[in-house]
Parts: sequence; structure tokens; C-alpha cells
Amino acid sequence: MTQTMDAAQRERSPQTRVDDWLARFESALVARDVGAAASLFALDSYWRDLVAFTWNIKTVEGRDEVADLLTACLGDTDPSGFRTTETPSEAGGVIEAWIEFETAVGRATGHLRLKDEGAWTLLTSLSELKDFPEPRGHLRPRGTRHGAIANRRSWAEERELEQEQLGHDRQPFAVVIGGGQGGIALGARLRQLGVPALVVERNDRPGDSWRKRYKSLCLHDPVWYDHLPYLPFPDNWPVFAPKDKIADWLEMYTRVMEVPYWTRSEVTSAAFDETSETWKVVVNRGGEEVVLTPRHLVFATGMSGKPNLPSFPGMDEFAGDQHHSSQHPGPDRYAGKKAVVVGSNNSAHDICAALWEHGSDVTMVQRSSTHVVKSDSLMDLGLGDLYSERAVRAGMTTDKADMVFASLPYRIMHEFQIPIYDQIRERDADFYERLAKAGFEHDWGDDGSGLFMKYLRRGSGYYIDVGAAELVADGKIKLAHGQVDHLTRTGVVLADGTELDADLVVYATGYGSMNGWVADLCGQEMADRVGKCWGLGSGTTKDPGPWEGEQRNMWKPTRQPGLWFHGGNLHQSRHYSLYLALQLKARYEGLPTPVYGLQEVHHLA
Repeated sequence: MTQTMDAAQRERSPQTRVDDWLARFESALVARDVGAAASLFALDSYWRDLVAFTWNIKTVEGRDEVADLLTACLGDTDPSGFRTTETPSEAGGVIEAWIEFETAVGRATGHLRLKDEGAWTLLTSLSELKDFPEPRGHLRPRGTRHGAIANRRSWAEERELEQEQLGHDRQPFAVVIGGGQGGIALGARLRQLGVPALVVERNDRPGDSWRKRYKSLCLHDPVWYDHLPYLPFPDNWPVFAPKDKIADWLEMYTRVMEVPYWTRSEVTSAAFDETSETWKVVVNRGGEEVVLTPRHLVFATGMSGKPNLPSFPGMDEFAGDQHHSSQHPGPDRYAGKKAVVVGSNNSAHDICAALWEHGSDVTMVQRSSTHVVKSDSLMDLGLGDLYSERAVRAGMTTDKADMVFASLPYRIMHEFQIPIYDQIRERDADFYERLAKAGFEHDWGDDGSGLFMKYLRRGSGYYIDVGAAELVADGKIKLAHGQVDHLTRTGVVLADGTELDADLVVYATGYGSMNGWVADLCGQEMADRVGKCWGLGSGTTKDPGPWEGEQRNMWKPTRQPGLWFHGGNLHQSRHYSLYLALQLKARYEGLPTPVYGLQEVHHLA
């Protein structure tokens, strides 16, 4: 009797159930039986594909959309060899399994969540091209050629020659506009994949996009969340790195990873030739005009790259200093001065706190409600299981943590976030009560899902508290509410008539969509062709519908052939640079890349 029960239990083990699902899924795919494959998904199901099947970043929902994806992609993808890579686990009636498989051209990994009625979520992710693997591990380059070789050039001489020829005698296949964290991460990926590419940066040094920000700026995300590809931060790196330390790391990383990189180089225009399918990219390189003719152009100008500088009546009359937060020099020169900071998100809080620390009389103008979360609570409850020393000790790697995040379809991600912020709300109830008493207008997002969904949906509307919110709660940073009506010679006047005296006005008013850079360099027509960048179409505040299911235009093909966008925080720059690099590598090598589900354009900016 006991032996019979043990056998039955083994038959229903998570491993057996996953193996059975994968075998049936693969059999249906081999037989090209789309209906049978789709029937293995739950009625309420989600399949997120990162380039493996679709040559796109695409999520489909429900059996009908799964069937449509397979009908379009199965013949070209020809997947096989589905298997688990570790023992599946089960909790709350859901089995989770890490998987791998192969396609016609690549090797892929993924994640499966299995319920009784079928697959609830499936992630499929291209990890490498079979015929073009990265030279890593046992494939690493030798670094030298042994023997006697006439007229041998050293490594340094080879690098110098390459730099001299690139953009002149030898054209890059891809040009990356913007040499911040995103451009550098993508440049490193392309370098390792052997794709001739060039990163073009207008600043003097790699890292200047951080170096030139206000001096108190530190990362609000923890170190475990912020590693770059190939070269993680050392174990003694601070949890929250100061901006200048990050800048130095990016400069070092660019050199060590041999990223082809031009400084003091500003793109002045870019135009696409439909006949030759190449770009004409005009660059002012230290006063010299250089014309580049790549096949692909990547805007890595950052999703927070184009400042929204408002235009208020009276700005030309104001006698004090005024600037956008991206141009704020720091607090030193404003000791004893009256400062007004327009805005109440991350930069506004940071700048207000630094000004207060240096003796300024600071007023924050809150124009709309803001979500605030204490850094310690976010670290513990929001990120601790994936990105923390606790996670590292439990065996969590950065790559695996990235895949856990990627495995949650955006449609249901808020359901996983809401309980986290419910816990934070309870843990820090006294803090939020003090904020409310100070008059701060606070929200938890339209559906209570907090910071991360606000970031994904709109890229604004939040602050990770590292001290400034305490100053607000204590009344040390003053609060004013409403819209700015106009400026006078001596201050700011709000719509309700409130007058705020000011020697300094900082416009912490955020950033525009990345396609604004396309409008500047390529023309408004092309910017409208590709449409807005960022956002999911959730129908929440500042993220208008219809539902799109993925970040608009990011890391994937756009409606303009040969035009790509790369940006986001350090985590996204690291993780999604792989998929963009693989898409460009496939095109460089001439592999067929039929794109499924090319994004519709619903919003122009």
C-alpha cells in the first residue's frame, strides 16, 4: 500500500508534471499542430517571448493569441529539445520550472508557471545564436599569436589602428547615439558579438552623463540591481553608489570592455535612405564633420534623456538663477538663498534635501500627488528576494533574478506588487501619517501597486526616500501646492495667487519621450512614424491605452526600419541589451529575422 502511494505521488510530482507538459508541447510543435499546442495553455494565460520565436519582444494572452503566434512563427523557429534545467517547485497550486530549448538558429532559456488547467505563464528567451556564440569561457580569445611574426602589431597598436579606421576607412554596422549606461552596455554586448558598432557621445568622457549631475546624486537602486554585463561590481562596492563613482566605473568599463567610443562627438542630423537601406549620420566630432553610413541607428539617449523645460510667463524677467534639474550644479552657491523647486519626484526631493543641508530656505511646489517609499522598506520587501545580499546567500544570481522579473507578464505584474506595498503601508504607517499632516499629497499608484509599476507605466510620479521626505514631514522643506502661473522678477506665482520669493528656481519637471530626440535629428515625420517610447498602455495616469503589453518601442524593432531605442535603468540596460544585441547580430550575419507583432503606433509623444 505504501509503495503504491509513493508511486502515485512520484507520478504527480512537479518534475513529472512539467516533463509531461514539455513533452506534449514539443510533440505538438513538431507535428505543427497549433491547436494542440495552444490547448496546453490555461484559458487565462500569458506567453512572453524575448526574441526566441518572434524576433521581437512580445507578449500574447490567451489560447487564441498563442495560436496566432505559433501559426506565424513556428515554421521559421523550429523549436526542439525542451527540458528543465533544475528541479521544479510548487507553491499555492502553481508549479514553477526553469527550462531550456533550441530553435533553428539559437539556444534559448525560459520559465514556465503551470496550473492544473495548463500553462499560466511562459517565458521564452533567446540567449545565443548557435553559429555565432560569444567568445567566452572555453571560446575565449587567446590574446596573442605565439611564434615569430614579421611586422607584428601589439594589442595597443591594433586598437589604435581600429580607432583610426572606424568611421572613416571602415563604416560601423550600427551607430549608438548616447554613451551613458545604456549605450555603454549595448556597445559592450555588440563588441563581444563581433558586430562593428560605434557609440557616439557628446560629452568629454564616458560617465559624464552622471558626473555632470547635481553633486549629491546617488543611485537609489541597490548594487545587486545595477551590475553591467560581463563585469559585476566588486563585493566591496557600496550599496548605493555616488554619481561620480558610477561615472568612473563607466569610464573604466568602456576601456576594459574595448567599447568603440567617440567622445566630444554630437550627432547633428540623421536620415534614412530607403533605396540603400542605410543611414546618413552627420557627426560634429570636435569641430570636424564626419559622415557615418551604418545600417542601423540606436537611440540610447535614455528614457530620462530629453528634459521637459516648461515655458512660464515671466521666465525672461526673473532676476535669479533658473534651470532644469538636469542642469542643477549643486547646492553650494545657494547657501542662505531662497530656493523654489517645481516638482515632487526623485530629483526634486534630492535637490531640495541638498539645498536644505547647505543652508537654503527651500520650498517644494507639489503639482500632483507623488508616491513615496522608504528605501529600507523597498530594499527589504520589494527587492530583497532577488537583489540583495540575502538573495546572493540563498543562491540567487543576477541573471536568474533578471529572468524572474522578466517572467512576470506586465498584464498581471501589479497583482504581485500590490501585496508588497500593502506590507510597506503597514510597516511605515507612522511615516505616512506624518507626511499627510505636513500636507504632502501621497498616492500608491492608480491600483495600489506602487513604485515599480509607476516606473514601467509612466517613468515618473515617485520618490525613493533616502532622507528628503523626512525633511518634508518635519516641515524643514516647505510645501506649496498647485500649478505655476508665472514668474516675476523676484519669485514664482502659483495659480491660486500664492507668491513664493526665490533667488533660485529649479524645474524638476521630468523628461519627454525618447522619440523627441528622433524629431530633433531625423524630423517630426519619422518621430511620428515610430511614436511614443515607454509605457504599457495600461490606461492609468499618464499611460494612455490601448493595452500594448510591452514597453513601447524599447529594445525591439520599430515602424522605421533600422531604427532602435535602448534605455532604462541600469537593470534594464544590462538585461535588455542582450536581446537588442542579438537582434542586430542576426541582421549583421544575414540571418532571416521575420518580426511577429510589430507594434502599432497609438501615441505620437
